Amino acid sequence: MLRLLPALLFITFAQAATAQQRYYAEPPAEQIKSAPMLVVDIRQPHEWVETGVLPNALLLPFDSPDQFLADLAPHLEPGQPVALICRTGNRTARAAQIIAPELDVPVIDLGGGMFRLMGAGYAPERPSRAQGCTIC
Repeated sequence: MLRLLPALLFITFAQAATAQQRYYAEPPAEQIKSAPMLVVDIRQPHEWVETGVLPNALLLPFDSPDQFLADLAPHLEPGQPVALICRTGNRTARAAQIIAPELDVPVIDLGGGMFRLMGAGYAPERPSRAQGCTIC
């Protein structure tokens, strides 16, 4: 598994994406915020409010794989990797494994989740309706 986002992005864009590309990465918040990927926070709405979110994250709970993929589809750009983040990384590990075979783009499990980023000094922002927060 790859742990460096720059290397992952090089590999991702250097090759055509194929189904079942799943990666693990632990980049700092600044790299996540600036990387050319769709960042999806798969936690529940109350968790977004409790801890905050990345400003570039699409807020989309992972309750059911089929519903998640249907809700994700309108946000996908051709060839754009999808990066999943949750609280600690447990949910993203499972979710990435489930959805990678269904997508024709790389799926990145952002290991350690928001707790890792916060432990490294990142101050999350308040979630917004524009990001998909249904209780904000």
